[in-house]
Amino acid sequence: MKRRATSLIKSPLAWQMADAPVPHSFPVLAERGGTQIRTPRATLLVDTREQNPFDLSRFGGWFAGVEKKALTLGDYSIAGLEDVCVVERKNLSDLVHSLTTERAIFVSRLKRMSSYPHKLLVITAALSSVKSSYPFSRCNPNQVMQALIAVLAGWGVPFVCTETHELGEETVASYLYQVHLYHWLESNGYGRWLVDDDL
Repeated sequence: MKRRATSLIKSPLAWQMADAPVPHSFPVLAERGGTQIRTPRATLLVDTREQNPFDLSRFGGWFAGVEKKALTLGDYSIAGLEDVCVVERKNLSDLVHSLTTERAIFVSRLKRMSSYPHKLLVITAALSSVKSSYPFSRCNPNQVMQALIAVLAGWGVPFVCTETHELGEETVASYLYQVHLYHWLESNGYGRWLVDDDL
């Protein structure tokens, strides 16, 4: 009897992003009783020292503008909310470098981020890449992974991994848009939800 050839499933660590993300053209909107609430648009801030900054121009309709400013902490924030919202961005090689060669400086920065009500570490690399051997460093990927988990568990600084630079841009734009939106809703007596009986 002839055996049928079977294909093996690759290890999840070997997977690549096979799907093509659809463009995100509209931000979430707030409404009460089925009526949309008109909310002002925020101004995004990009730290002047940010190297290879995200291009947030495709989200122009979401924001009043994008300005470069020397931020006290992080790479991105919202005008008027710099003391409560901070986003730090790292590509993979920068993350590894920050957790090895410049560890004391980066750990100090993460500790300061932990005191902010809204904070996010965005890593523009798949989680499987963070956990795989690095061609540019002898650093053990387990050390990097455990450091990220320790920062999350110990200091409450969340991180998100995005497979591409472009998905990182969308994540940062969406996060900052929603931080501003929730802040505005709460400050103006609408509560901290976007739609009745929903998020």
